[in-house]
Amino acid sequence: MDTPEGIEITGPIHDRYEEILSPRALELIGLLHRELGPRRAELLARRGERFRVLAEGGTLDFLEETRAIREDDSWRVAEPAPGLVDRRVEMTGPTDRKMTINALNSGAKVWLADQEDANTPLWENVVNGPLNLLDSLTGNLDFTSPEGKEYRLKSNDVDDLPAIVVRPRGWHLPEKHILVDGEQPGGGLVDFALYLTACGQKQIDRGRGPYFYLAKMESHLEARLWNDAFNLAQDFLGIPRGTIRATVLIETYPAAFEMEEILYELRDHSAGLNAGRWDYMFSVIKSFRSRGRDFLLPDRNSVTMTVPFMRAYTELLVRTCHKRGAHAIGGMAAFIPSKDPEVNDNAFKKLADDKSREAGDGFDGSWVAHPGMVEACREEFTKVLGDRPNQLDKLREDVHVTAADLLDVRSTPGEITEAGLRSNISVGIQYLESWLRGSGAVGINNLMEDAATAEISRSQVWQWLHNDVELAGGQLVTRELVEQMVEEEMAKIRERVGEDAFASGRWGDARATFTQTALADDYVDFLTLPAYERMP
Repeated sequence: MDTPEGIEITGPIHDRYEEILSPRALELIGLLHRELGPRRAELLARRGERFRVLAEGGTLDFLEETRAIREDDSWRVAEPAPGLVDRRVEMTGPTDRKMTINALNSGAKVWLADQEDANTPLWENVVNGPLNLLDSLTGNLDFTSPEGKEYRLKSNDVDDLPAIVVRPRGWHLPEKHILVDGEQPGGGLVDFALYLTACGQKQIDRGRGPYFYLAKMESHLEARLWNDAFNLAQDFLGIPRGTIRATVLIETYPAAFEMEEILYELRDHSAGLNAGRWDYMFSVIKSFRSRGRDFLLPDRNSVTMTVPFMRAYTELLVRTCHKRGAHAIGGMAAFIPSKDPEVNDNAFKKLADDKSREAGDGFDGSWVAHPGMVEACREEFTKVLGDRPNQLDKLREDVHVTAADLLDVRSTPGEITEAGLRSNISVGIQYLESWLRGSGAVGINNLMEDAATAEISRSQVWQWLHNDVELAGGQLVTRELVEQMVEEEMAKIRERVGEDAFASGRWGDARATFTQTALADDYVDFLTLPAYERMP
């Protein structure tokens, strides 16, 4: 392949890769890395400094230096873009070929085509993801399973299909298979450039546009960096500024205190905010991981969206978005259909309750993780929206959330139990084994697990261990106890999957990665970073 000066591809080149790894796309990656790479590194270093301050007794609060932005009632984000006016149900999932077809056939209004938490940065996924999206736009998308089952789009009419919104990797993840002047660029910039170059103009020609979800940002300065990336890329490709639209996941604790500033930085490109509930819980643990009982969470599955600190966060998100004319999108329901009638009925009831609450609170739409849950989500939002495409006019001026409300983790009810500890260990290891093989969305115990839920699992183990937590039965969480449970849960997994499947899997690496990130003296910021080092 011909590559621009200073660009090196170290990953293997397979059939049709040149359609995605085009000279134009690689040139854009080079431009973005050279212009923005140093700022990306600086902002990641600022994250580390913030965590140091928190560990030493500091806290989070709304920024005094940006008070004028919050108090200025005159500014609004851009009007909703074509395909993003009605977002009452959004389907999420990775961009493998089968999932791309199922998601586009799901009947959702939007599909979050995930190159991040429901995906893995396996080199083949990095390139095949945008290639599958390209094929979905050109009418060349089909798939035949090993069992001979054929999958095709039900329609090629853009009005019958969900709007595609791509989620690139967060700022923290690098891409090791493309080098710019010998350096690894940000994985998010790579995902963004590959999709935009291959599919951006085609989306515009179809009457929509290149739309993105932005993950794991921790400050408005990181939003400014994305906005600069958008302008650089639009100018480079000859696309009018403002064509790109982005929805930001508010899924880190620091970002919850900078929602208005994040919207302001992206205002010409903004499509709203999303309540990324699972990563938010992970960030709560991560931010105050060594601060003792004031920030200890009980078993992860007992932390509902109605507990005080989560309720404050979601209500503030709706209030902030609608004040600025932006969509507010609810969090993911991780439930997946089950063949067990009782389990299935319980899952659909919980989903209906969750989506009914969100719609009633003023959210304009919400996420589901499985095509079988799309209609149930739609029904709950339609009960509130009716024929209206959204409820941007529901300003929630009754909401008044303080920093203390957002920080009120201590009042969360629930226990820390042996079952919860075992579940964290088992789910974390099972997820990592799948991740290392290239699959980032994994059904475990009737829930769709992704990197965010795996992060909660290992982070709770680390926090409980390093804060001398006693389980509900009185047993102290020690390194020896965790190691014993790891051994026992591994034996259960081996028995369940069988000797052959266990021997051919990545179970040893999964266990090593989990224990590395859950038991280390120093907290590892993201378990996907050491996991990526184990990935070819």
